[in-house]
Amino acid sequence: MAPSHVAFIAISMVLFSSVAMAADHIVGDEKGWTINFNYTQWAQDKVFRVGDNLVFNYDPSKHNVFKVNGTLFQSCTFPPANEALSTGKDIIQLKTGGRKWYVCGVADHCSARQMKLVITVSGEGAPAPSPTSNAHSTVSSVFGVVVAATVAIATIFV
Repeated sequence: MAPSHVAFIAISMVLFSSVAMAADHIVGDEKGWTINFNYTQWAQDKVFRVGDNLVFNYDPSKHNVFKVNGTLFQSCTFPPANEALSTGKDIIQLKTGGRKWYVCGVADHCSARQMKLVITVSGEGAPAPSPTSNAHSTVSSVFGVVVAATVAIATIFV
């Protein structure tokens, strides 16, 4: 095998192991981001990690998405309209750990129609993920590094 192919394979394995650990969470699953849906129940059995994506699918003529803080979430108060996400397929990468709050700013959708989502993202400064998933992440990371190092050493001596 040519050294360039070996290097390509090593780099690909490291990159794919990182990508495989991130998840896309389709908010509301097949229902999407809509009124009269229990987003608390939807989120309760999911594990959100730094690097994952929240995907909000909805009709942009009827809804939007605001990222807010806990106080605004509780009162269903919204930032200025120009801060709304409104494409109908908004993807939010979870870049930091901790609590995250999202609401719809259209009419009474937040206050009376339950269009609000709160999640906890595992990561720096957040509660640690379960031991099983933490072990899986560690094994995946170590495997990628070991393979890359092995291939790099083999490339030098071949």
